Amino acid sequence: MDFERRSDLRVAQEMARTLNHRGPDAQGVEFLEVTGTQVGLAHTRLAILDLSEAGRQPMHFGKYTIILNGEIYNFQEITRRLVDKGHSFVSKSDTEVVLHAFAEWGEACVEQFIGMFAFVIIDRETGQLHACRDRAGVKPLYFYWDGSVFLFASELKALHAHPAFRKEIDIESAYYFFQYSYIPGPGTIFQKTRKMEPGTWLHLDLKTRASRETVYWKLGSFFEQPLLDISYEEAKAEVSKLLVSACNYRMVADVPVGIFLSGGYDSSLVTALIQADSSSRLKTYTIGFPDGIDETPHAEAVARHLGTDHHAHACTYRDAQDIIPDLPYYYDEPFADISAIPSILVSRLARKEVTVALSADGGDELFAGYSQYKNITDRLAQVKRYERGGGLTRALVGAAGSLIPPSKFHLKHQVRSLSSTLALEGQHRVLDLMYHGRTMAPWFSRQLFNQEYNYRPAAFSYTDGTFSQPEGAMLHLDYIMNLRDCLLVKVDRASMSTSLEGREPLMDHRLAELAARLPMHFKYDGRTFKKMLRDITHNYIPASVMDRPKVGFDLPIYSWLKKDLAGLIDEHLAPQQVAQTGILNPRFVSSLVSKFRNDTLLYKPIIWRLLMFQMWYKRWM
Repeated sequence: MDFERRSDLRVAQEMARTLNHRGPDAQGVEFLEVTGTQVGLAHTRLAILDLSEAGRQPMHFGKYTIILNGEIYNFQEITRRLVDKGHSFVSKSDTEVVLHAFAEWGEACVEQFIGMFAFVIIDRETGQLHACRDRAGVKPLYFYWDGSVFLFASELKALHAHPAFRKEIDIESAYYFFQYSYIPGPGTIFQKTRKMEPGTWLHLDLKTRASRETVYWKLGSFFEQPLLDISYEEAKAEVSKLLVSACNYRMVADVPVGIFLSGGYDSSLVTALIQADSSSRLKTYTIGFPDGIDETPHAEAVARHLGTDHHAHACTYRDAQDIIPDLPYYYDEPFADISAIPSILVSRLARKEVTVALSADGGDELFAGYSQYKNITDRLAQVKRYERGGGLTRALVGAAGSLIPPSKFHLKHQVRSLSSTLALEGQHRVLDLMYHGRTMAPWFSRQLFNQEYNYRPAAFSYTDGTFSQPEGAMLHLDYIMNLRDCLLVKVDRASMSTSLEGREPLMDHRLAELAARLPMHFKYDGRTFKKMLRDITHNYIPASVMDRPKVGFDLPIYSWLKKDLAGLIDEHLAPQQVAQTGILNPRFVSSLVSKFRNDTLLYKPIIWRLLMFQMWYKRWM
């Protein structure tokens, strides 16, 4: 939306070209004038439903024009409701259903949708722009707004193609990246650029340039509700029913569908549920790492038990070496989850045979699957013991934090964290423990940035209401932060880099709403993580096949960076390269590199974050 009238059709086409990997099947570009404002709409299509020309976008109905990214899985049911109200359709596309649903129900249409989506609707008569993002944030939507131009896209790289876009680094977001390995929303690495919040409508008046946001869904509101008065077996039955529904919806496609199968509980459960209801063998895909933790044998055992058509690939450092230089291009902003590499590899493997692949993110966050939750629970009990000591104990802890010398920065950070947590209660105590446990010591940050920053993501200070059980704050935080802004971003960019649509059954909002209201001990009883999902899985796969320690994608990346990939550090972390950003302390970075190579660096992930930031800077700045 160019209010200064500096754009043209060529600019819109170039922005679309940067996203051809997300939609190689067709490109639709329109350049309109709406109430005196230049409006460019561009869509790159990955054809999944209604492969005919009738499914092309932008799409029009009456005074409305839409472009949509994603899928509305229950679109056929909504179609029947709209037909009963007198609507008729020219395609079998879910995009057309969204357009008619908005015309019929306005903003309330989204309450009917089960799916992953980001869409923009233009009212050509009134000059209103309406943008909407799905509840969980499975599909991305970025926008840049400087008062004279409003740009939006599924990836940041498309914004670069517009001459009005200004690439100015947002220091707060850069700080968060080094703390967490990704940038929490709604911020991005660039100023005046935001990730649209999930579960939100954004409205922009093209006449007055006034904007407003309305929230239509927040998981936190379900954590605030009373727990369900339900037995464990009743809850397990309800969860099972929703899981089957969520999986079946995500098999709706006019193209081949496969499944990412790691051999862990979540992906094995998704595979089992779908294979149990299918007369043909599902195609499943796994990536293994002979030099690291190799899950291939576990995935193959599950595949044999379920009878899937299984495919595996062994990843070597040469595979990583080929992908690492392209990571800044695929992910647009600094992103340092190492498992992006195998995610891209498994997507390439699957894309040889299918156009859609189901993933299984969300189970750990909804049903307490991380071992760190035990650490937080133990720390919470420790804090309560200190609390019984009264004001004197709190004063002693506070004094101890001041007396510890800066050279003992890890210990100093731990003691000061304890003092901070003692001053809080309930869910805020849990959030504070998680914040300090995931944040670098202040001394370390000061050395890295050459100055002190005190930024804190809003997710760590939830203020909307009181959760029915404080431990729910652990799950909620990871859902709205780590899952939303790291794991879902990782899978979306990895799959779409090879024109593969990733779908997430465990991200079904109905499942999240139910899980938020279940007692914590249904999920983690002090001994078993993800207890309910494990029990459901054992209905399909014996415990003897499944039971093993939880692992994730694991590459021997630090070993490679000392040997075969050492040249990446030489090239990108040299003092003169680090100094170019104007953000980091080159001398301190050099000391970290030296310690890493001498095996004396306590926190190795900082090396990968430094490398990813520097490579991003070189690619985009």
